[in-house]
Order: sequence, then structure tokens, then C-alpha cells
Amino acid sequence: MLNESRRRAYMTAMQVVSWLPRTELPFAAPSRPELLVLPEPPAEPVITRPAVKAVAAASAPAERPKIEVPRPSISVRAASKPVVEAEPVPVTPKVVQLPPPRFALQLLRAGRCLVLVELPTGSAFQSRDPAYLLLKDMLRAAGLPDSPQIIGEPVRWPLLRRGNVDQGPEAAREFVQGFVMARLEEAECACLWLVGLPAVRFAGEADA
Repeated sequence: MLNESRRRAYMTAMQVVSWLPRTELPFAAPSRPELLVLPEPPAEPVITRPAVKAVAAASAPAERPKIEVPRPSISVRAASKPVVEAEPVPVTPKVVQLPPPRFALQLLRAGRCLVLVELPTGSAFQSRDPAYLLLKDMLRAAGLPDSPQIIGEPVRWPLLRRGNVDQGPEAAREFVQGFVMARLEEAECACLWLVGLPAVRFAGEADA
């Protein structure tokens, strides 16, 4: 067994201030009863706070804004008159007058064939004109006489330089075709040869 001095040294090292043996120690002094009573923990102080009386201020209820609701007014509606739909006015399309075409044609006879050829310069053919030389080559290639005979004056369009007379493409076609038909009735021919775009457009039935 440990002696008292060594036991206290152990207790001091373990920071034990008070201790009780489990059994009665031999040669130990009797224990004092006041040491065996555990001290009661101190009671926590009760802090009393003064009661604060809540004074509720009686506030007057706020007045709500008055909303005026418009009342339906009694009004006598005038009797509505029946709507009469206007009849649609027929729109007549405006006729656009086309500008008159400009050309010059010459009627020639080569054997039993009539030739209606365009005059590029607007004047009658001259012996050295390139268009006339080309026409003679075409007649020789077709087996016709290369010295054609001139029939009448050249047909120049427009006929009138001033005035409100219609001289558009349709009027030009009617005039040229009437002129050719009159020449065909005067003398018989085997065929009618149209040379040049104006001749094909206004003397023939093609719309070139």
C-alpha cells in the first residue's frame, strides 16, 4: 500500500483536491462529516424587471376615399336611318394612244414577183446604195431579174406630221395592207416578197 506522503503527491500531480477512499484505510484518521457533505450550488439570482405597461393609443380609423360611381344616364337614341349603298360607277379604261411608228417602204416588180422592201434612208433607192446592191444580189440568187421596176411612190409613215388622227401601229398596218391589196388587184403576180422588218410587220400577218 502507498504511504500517505506518496498518495498526496499523486493526488497533487493529478490536481485532485478532495477525495474519498473506497474502503477504510488502516491507520487513517477518521473522516470529518462536514467534508463528506457536498456543497449545494449557489442559486442563480432572479432579476426582476419592472413591467412596462403598453399603452395602446387609440387611433382613429382612417377615412376611406369615396369613389363616385357614374350612374347610367337615360338617353333617347335617335332612330338610325338605313344606309343606302351607292351603286358602283363603272370605270371605263383609259385608252393609251401608242406613238406612231416611223418607216418607209417601196413596192417593186421583178418578173412575176412583187417585192415590198424597206428604205433604210427614207428616200428612193440610188444605183450605188448598199441596200439596193444587196437587194439585186438577193434577186439574182432567187432566179429573178436583178433590175426591178419601181411601182408608185414610197409609202412613208406617219402620213401626217400634225393633227389628232390615230397613226398608231394598227392604223399603219391597215393602210399598208390596203395599199398592197390595191396593187395586187391592178396586176397579177405569182408571189409577194417582203424584205425588211417594217414590211413583214405591217404588210404581213406576223406581229414582229
